[in-house]
Amino acid sequence: MKQPPITFTKAKGHFLTVTQHRLEVCRNCFRVGLYRQGLVHDLSKYSPAEFLVGARYYTGSESPNNGERRVLGYSSAWLHHKGRNRHHYEYWLDYPAVRGKSPCYVPVKMPGRYVVEMFCDRVAASKTYHGSAYRDSDPISYYRKGQTAAFLHPDTAALLEKLLIMLEEKGEDRTFRYIRRHLHKKPILGGMRPHGRHQTL
Repeated sequence: MKQPPITFTKAKGHFLTVTQHRLEVCRNCFRVGLYRQGLVHDLSKYSPAEFLVGARYYTGSESPNNGERRVLGYSSAWLHHKGRNRHHYEYWLDYPAVRGKSPCYVPVKMPGRYVVEMFCDRVAASKTYHGSAYRDSDPISYYRKGQTAAFLHPDTAALLEKLLIMLEEKGEDRTFRYIRRHLHKKPILGGMRPHGRHQTL
């Protein structure tokens, strides 16, 4: 399948979409005190390896990475992106310490601050793609539809789900206030797991 051309219109549309999303994530991160993470969030999307793919496959209705996958069978932009951005759970997949009957890759528990950034990212992405139709239930609906929990460490899944459910039930303002209030406390955001471990930021 032939790759589509890069046009000024598509490049502009992709740039505006990425920038709008980045600004929304930055606002979310600032609301919870993650200033540096907000400022550097997704900067790799402006690199040639990612931006040119985005400009080539931009439609405005889905991630350009999906278009690249349909043509090439994989997304080079995504492979570049996930290895450089710690708020993606795919960054935290590793070989098990002891080989055997374990899966080839296992999820590593994400530091809490990157789980919070992932939460901020998911809220912003839902707003970007849903526009005025956005509801606070959209991020948890997308999470469940993608069966993301199967690829997360149990502690990471518990923390992310706690925040997404809180957003759905209590709204954005209360959820962000909760995160900021507990950001540097131990244990936080979900407390004790049944096996006795804590999730912290």
